[in-house]
Amino acid sequence: MSGRSRAAALLTALMAFGAVLVPSAHATAGVPKAPDTAVLDGSRLQRAKAELDRGDPRLRRALRDLTTRADAWLDQGPWTVVDKPRPAPGGDVHDYLSQAPYWWPTTTPTAGNPWGCPYVQRDGLRNPEVDSGTDRQDVEKVFDSTYDLSLAWYYTGKRAYAEKAGRILRTWFLDPATRMNPNLDHAQFIPCKYDGRAIGIIDFSQSYTSVADALAILGAGAPGWSAADRAAMRSWNTDFLDWLKDSAFGKEEGAAANNHGTFYDMQLAALAYATGDKALARRTVLDARARRIDPQIAGDGSQPQELARTRSWHYSTFDLVAYTRLAAIGRHVGVNLWAYRGPDGQSLFKAVDYLLPAATGSAAWPHPELEFHRYAASDVVHAAADAGDRAAQQAVRRLEAPPGGDLWALRPAAEQLDSIAG
Repeated sequence: MSGRSRAAALLTALMAFGAVLVPSAHATAGVPKAPDTAVLDGSRLQRAKAELDRGDPRLRRALRDLTTRADAWLDQGPWTVVDKPRPAPGGDVHDYLSQAPYWWPTTTPTAGNPWGCPYVQRDGLRNPEVDSGTDRQDVEKVFDSTYDLSLAWYYTGKRAYAEKAGRILRTWFLDPATRMNPNLDHAQFIPCKYDGRAIGIIDFSQSYTSVADALAILGAGAPGWSAADRAAMRSWNTDFLDWLKDSAFGKEEGAAANNHGTFYDMQLAALAYATGDKALARRTVLDARARRIDPQIAGDGSQPQELARTRSWHYSTFDLVAYTRLAAIGRHVGVNLWAYRGPDGQSLFKAVDYLLPAATGSAAWPHPELEFHRYAASDVVHAAADAGDRAAQQAVRRLEAPPGGDLWALRPAAEQLDSIAG
């Protein structure tokens, strides 16, 4: 064999040996990198993806439920703030507009009084007119669809999911002709009374962290989601975070002493983390101990402000969605919110345990509730179980699966599983 032939043979052998040591790009393409998510645990998503690829039957069942949801979004949207029948009170069609859900007209609308003013509050009773003529339902579709689609892309690698998520995000947030201005100046307005209210921030705070995580998932290498898209969304989120911190509405919502305040903190911490201000994210989670848990959770685990509502079960689980997601953000910035104990024994574990009898069906919920759904507590019980709560761990097998299946194994961050009314 000539010297050149021996050299070629040696090179071939070395390349083959190297291929054993270093997997090819094709071999690793099935497991994207762990996304730097704010609420979800990116490393846990990556492990779930690897287990799915090995054929884990439980995860495959959950994936069927997830892709069923994602497939349904492929033929819907995109949505935009500029297509509502009339602009927000300020006149700019790019401003988000929603209407207070529990406020109702008292008279029949006329030419001189087209809204039927004055409006009065009926707590827990949703006025159907809030679902038409504003941006509320469309923005919830943006939040839900991008979350489902990005997760479905991550686990399946199906390009169509990522491309659809990108199209929805660009239409709502980025394209100059259709983008939303990064403020909530006209959220939950009340006709003839208020052009917008601080309380309307919850339209975003209750679900927008899902978009922050969807962006991180797409940033793990999704096709059709460019570096320019990533930079533009980071800029939008930075502007929105500044509005939350500095506006009068933002400061008022941050001072709320019920679920509104908890969700505000959760949104603030998530956006701070997503835009690189980890110090603010950490400070927000730390402050939630004395600022939220101490005054909002009683020593027995009940949440008095939420129990006072006509939908006390819904709002007790709802507030814990914010707390458990805030605790998840804390994990990324070195704060264990689950370990905190207040001066009267308050804790997130106690708050979840307070729900367990009703969540497992072993006892009736002893407080007012217009529309009880046992499954509403399923995600927050999962969150407590994952955090080490033994009572919650024992309760998991007795939970009621929500409509559409239990997706916890693939997206382990609590969602509000019953209807969100306001």
